[in-house]
Amino acid sequence: MSVFAHLVSLFASALEPIFAASAAAVAIILFTLCVRLALHPLARAAVRGEKARARLAPRLAELQKKHKGRPERLRKATAELYADEGSSPLAGCLPMLVQLPVFLVMYQLFSATEIGGRTNELLGHRLFAAPLGGHWADAMGDGGLFGAQGLVYLALFALMAAVATWTYLRSRKAAAGVPGGAAAASRASGAPGDVPGAQAMASMTKVLPLLSFGTLITAAIVPLAAGLYLVTTTAWTAAERAWLQRDRGPGGPEESTP
Repeated sequence: MSVFAHLVSLFASALEPIFAASAAAVAIILFTLCVRLALHPLARAAVRGEKARARLAPRLAELQKKHKGRPERLRKATAELYADEGSSPLAGCLPMLVQLPVFLVMYQLFSATEIGGRTNELLGHRLFAAPLGGHWADAMGDGGLFGAQGLVYLALFALMAAVATWTYLRSRKAAAGVPGGAAAASRASGAPGDVPGAQAMASMTKVLPLLSFGTLITAAIVPLAAGLYLVTTTAWTAAERAWLQRDRGPGGPEESTP
């Protein structure tokens, strides 16, 4: 954790001449962007995995018919199919799983009073009037919703809500525009749920967009610094997926992913 503290402190020191007391807050945003940039190859792999699953849906349905009543053979054939395509049903989870430790470190970084046996100086930094180590409940007790600290949280929540809404609407639109998919393949086979992972993936497709709204609840509980990490990473995710999944136009080439 001391390594992360050192990195954030270095960013903050470099930015202090420009952003003064809010330098650490900007440093957290830049640090988050660096993390997401490093994870971009995983995001590209996740999108390739989604496209592969949609492309393989008819073949998965054929395997389900061929190995009906033989689940072990079906699982093996499905695994071989994904291996031949160089894809994995779990590829889409990797970016989120890798980020979890970073978020937990950020949470600890602005919750601990000491780091490496020394006073945690990061707790003295602020975003405008709100301490980075403070919580929404603290802001409500110091000026209320429209107090100096409360307004910082209001802006944070508004931005999170906007990103979550945009993500949800795009996901609904994308789902409505997909003619096939694993669930559709299962329906075509006449036995929904027999294609391995089809039902789970269909459920995830519906639930994951709603999880974006969960960041609002999380941000109300964790320190402000962790909330800044959340809003930055969710905004990056929304923009990144929009770019990776952008339409190429009629007859345009598919997205090239190395």
